[in-house]
Formats: sequence, C-alpha cells, structure tokens
Amino acid sequence: MNGFDGFREFVQAHTGAWSRLAYVLAGSHAGAEDLVQTALLKTARVWHRVRRYEQPEAYVRRAMYHAAVSQWRRRGEWPVADVPDRAAPDDPIDGIPRRMAIDAALAQLTPRQRAVLVLRFYEDRSVAEAADILGVTVGTVKSQTAYALERLRVVAPHLVELTIEEAGR
Repeated sequence: MNGFDGFREFVQAHTGAWSRLAYVLAGSHAGAEDLVQTALLKTARVWHRVRRYEQPEAYVRRAMYHAAVSQWRRRGEWPVADVPDRAAPDDPIDGIPRRMAIDAALAQLTPRQRAVLVLRFYEDRSVAEAADILGVTVGTVKSQTAYALERLRVVAPHLVELTIEEAGR
C-alpha cells in the first residue's frame, strides 16, 4: 500500500465539479486549470493524512479558495474585458446571455470578492463557514460581500433585468 492509494480515483470522480468552481473563482479557463492543479498538488503532498482524517473534497475546495486569494494578494486586481453587448430577448439559446453577463460582471471583481460571492451564494455557505474556508475574519467576509455586491450593481445593472426576465418566464 503506497501513500497515493485512491488518489487517482478521487481526482477522476471530482474533477468536473472542481473545474466548474475554479472557473467561477478565476474567471477564465486557464485560471481555473491553474487553480485545480495547484489544489491537487497541495492535496497530493498530504494525501496520506487527508484521506484518513479529513474530508478530501473539502480540503481540495479550501486549497482552491486559498490559491485564488493568494493570487489576488500577489497581483492585485486582475484586468478585465469590456462587458459584452446583451443578446436580444428572443435569443434562441436560452441562458447564454445571462451566463455571459454574469461571467463578465464577475471578471470585474477582485479574486477575493469572487471567492466570497462563490462561497456565500454559489455554494450557499454561511458567513462563518466562508471566513473559516478563506482563513479570514467574519468581518472581512461581510465587508467583501458588501463591496462585491455594490461593485456588481455599478458594473452590471443589467443583471437585475435578466433576473426579472427569468422570474417572469
């Protein structure tokens, strides 16, 4: 029995979910791949301990959040592209305009703000859970959530319209 027993199967079973989460955190496919690889490298180093005493899935997710925040600390804010034009309301491909608008809006947030929003609203975590996962105070989670939501209201007011349109369907 070696220290990596079960690691390959574990990675294969969860890679899709991690990739989706990492994309929301990073805002790009390349950034998402980097986050997943970084988290898996950290997990592999301590796999013998993680698989026995901790929840491996939670460990990888936490490693991704920490990597995203670390990138933010090293680089500051990431450059963003312009928000794309909205698709016509009668767009035949349902959901794509909303997804593009959300992606563009999230790209205009700092990685820390994205991480907080993902934890709070995508993963439906409490403020305390988000603080624990990110290794910050509850106050930091609250303030970053407030700053991020305010920034979204400024840079993407059209998201409210998309939400209203979807509610009316």
